Amino acid sequence: MARSWISDISILVLLSLLGVIAVVLLSGVLQRKPLTLAGAIMVEDTDARKQLPIAGVKISAVVGTVNDSAISDSSGSFRITLPKYVRRGEALTFNFEAAGYKPLMVHDYAGDKLYVVRLTRASVPPSLQPNHPRVSIGNIVVRYSVKATATVNVGSAVKAFEVVNQGNVPCNGKHPCSPDGKWKAAVGSATLDAGTGNEFRNVRASCIAGPCPFTEINAGTQEQRGSTLKVSATDWSDTATFLVEAEVVHPMISNTNRESYPVIFGPALNFTLPASAGGVSIQADVNGESIIFPLGPDLILSWAECNARTTENDSKVYRCELKPGFRFK
Repeated sequence: MARSWISDISILVLLSLLGVIAVVLLSGVLQRKPLTLAGAIMVEDTDARKQLPIAGVKISAVVGTVNDSAISDSSGSFRITLPKYVRRGEALTFNFEAAGYKPLMVHDYAGDKLYVVRLTRASVPPSLQPNHPRVSIGNIVVRYSVKATATVNVGSAVKAFEVVNQGNVPCNGKHPCSPDGKWKAAVGSATLDAGTGNEFRNVRASCIAGPCPFTEINAGTQEQRGSTLKVSATDWSDTATFLVEAEVVHPMISNTNRESYPVIFGPALNFTLPASAGGVSIQADVNGESIIFPLGPDLILSWAECNARTTENDSKVYRCELKPGFRFK
């Protein structure tokens, strides 16, 4: 009976230890941050300027029994987040597939690294083949417009106002008081209206008569809401007079046309435009004839495939790659 009792205790202790170990291992897995595989895909070329990003590449990442996938964006970027139980250093196999490019299999390991992949074209496109009849594209200019705000001075506004008060009267804690809380004060204000569609500029307010050393223009009270301006002042001595002056302007918004010149590497042209750019078009000589091609929101161009991506500062990066049968002059 004693041996059986001791044996039961040993089994319970062993089970408890196994339970503790399981909990520790499980908590370690749950607290572990998942691995994210981040990479970029581009064209294989000896000239780094021609290693263009490839969009729409199908990527699969196999780690043990895990098989996750992604598709590269317009910058050739991809990200795949693995489950938490996948450890760093485990064997990893990438498969890359894209139309017009040779499929590629890459063996690596899962870890905190950047995966840079270069794909080889399945065949040389006509736009790159020598002695191939092609339409020439030259003298390329990117045209766009940005909104600009101009102001026209339409006059000025002037208004005087008084703050009536009596000096040397103790405040006794009754608001408003002088800045040191000693003397009774009074507050007055003036409101100006610039008129519909107009705004105030260069607002000036000052004390012009009375005990000005014992007055102040209240900070933060030059409130301008639309075409209305309000200025207030505090006086803790005898009555004082204040003057408010401002210029009245009428803002006008207009479109300003701008031009940009793209950079060409291999079969692709690249250019960057500010976030405010609108009405984007490309002017180019097609076999010697100057034509303007509006890009539109779908970035449709008869002689090239275009895509755009937005940067962290909201500017846009455009890339247009020639279609078969065209070449840059």
